[in-house]
Amino acid sequence: MSEADPTSKPLARDQRASYPSLRDKRVLVTGGGSGIGAGIVEGFVRQGAKVAFFDIAEAESRALVESLASAESPPSFQQCDLTNVAAVQAAIAALIDENGPFDILINNAASDDRHTIEEVTPAYWDDRIAVNLRHLFFSAQSVIPGMKAQGGGVIVNLGSISWHLALEGLVLYQTCKAGIEGLTRSFARELGPHNIRSVCIVPGNVKTPRQEKWYTPEGEAEIVAAQCLKGRLVPDDIAAMALFLASDDARLITGHEYFVDAGWR
Repeated sequence: MSEADPTSKPLARDQRASYPSLRDKRVLVTGGGSGIGAGIVEGFVRQGAKVAFFDIAEAESRALVESLASAESPPSFQQCDLTNVAAVQAAIAALIDENGPFDILINNAASDDRHTIEEVTPAYWDDRIAVNLRHLFFSAQSVIPGMKAQGGGVIVNLGSISWHLALEGLVLYQTCKAGIEGLTRSFARELGPHNIRSVCIVPGNVKTPRQEKWYTPEGEAEIVAAQCLKGRLVPDDIAAMALFLASDDARLITGHEYFVDAGWR
């Protein structure tokens, strides 16, 4: 990958798009403490949005909040186990009671732990569904009444390229991610009359500390070689799509998935 290749580096902050319609919007991001989620939190904060995020990882999340402390509207963090639906709903209800309805929900949290078909037990099945799919529905269910009351909103779900490529070792993760695209379309149809949009972002292989656990430098090079564009995806690339889809520039975009994969698929 050549240093002269403009796709090899993300845009500097002062070159990124600005969306005035996102200013002061109330945004909730799940799994916002690290990786793609942290990039999304930072992106909305830089737009002047009022961001709250959930994560189970306290140290990383508090470090993110500290790094954005000088922003006009710093994000707020609440530790939350998203597999506990009652706790999630209570946390969302408390935030709404305190500051009003959310305009935007970013359903980002997930875990791509590897497993074989033979290893899966009923308990592990239920756990993976809870970690990777169930909370998306119930988080949305919790914010939808407020969105309806204020005349609209946006739900952005994070999918995955993995099931489109049929990667190995991810049967349950890919099952959940395929379901998220169906959930996105169902939300779009049922909530469209209330001016609530529902979209899905499908990331390719994004360079994060977690992903670096699974890929050797040689494996990363193979992925980049398979992409049409040879740059290495980073969280900012996914955040850029999330910002656009959540903005009023995308006012009539709903019900579909949008790949950010450098042409890997």
